Amino acid sequence: IKVLIDNPKEVGPDRLVNTVAAFDRYGGPSIVVDFGTATTFDAVSGAGEYIGGVIAPGIEISSQALFRAAARLTRVDLRRPPSVIGKNTVWSLQSGIIYGFAGQVDRVVELMKEEMGQKSTVVATGGLAEVVVDECRSVQKHDPLLTLHGLHLIYDRLKRRGKG
Repeated sequence: IKVLIDNPKEVGPDRLVNTVAAFDRYGGPSIVVDFGTATTFDAVSGAGEYIGGVIAPGIEISSQALFRAAARLTRVDLRRPPSVIGKNTVWSLQSGIIYGFAGQVDRVVELMKEEMGQKSTVVATGGLAEVVVDECRSVQKHDPLLTLHGLHLIYDRLKRRGKG
C-alpha cells in the first residue's frame, strides 16, 4: 500500500493492515474506524492509498480516566442503557459513553468524507466496536476480523514474492 503522509514510519502497522483489508473487501475510497486502545480513523483513497487518519482516545481509556478522576463515579459495564436520558448514575454513565462515542465517530467520519470529497465506505473493527457500532449512523460495515484478513493478505503477497 502506498502511504501518502508526511512520515510513513509513524503509522502503526495495525492501521496499515486494516486499510489493506478494507480496500480488498470493500474497495475505495473507504474509512476504517478501529475501536481499540485508541479509536483510530484511517482514510483509503479510491486507488487504495493510505492518505491519513485521526487518532482519538479509546472508549476504555476515556472511561477509566473518568472513573479515576471522579471519585464518586464507579466503573460500569460498557453497554447500551435502556434510554438515552439516564434514570440513575449507571445508566447516565453508559449513555454518555456509548452515545458520546457514537457521536464522535459520526462527526469525525462526516468531516473526513467532506475533506476526501468522495463517497466512502465506512468500516468498523476492533475489540470495542460491538459496544458502539449499532449507534453509529455513519458505519456501514462491521468487520470484527478485518485485521486478521489484512494480515492474511499481506502474508500471501509476501509468500508469492518469496519473502514469507
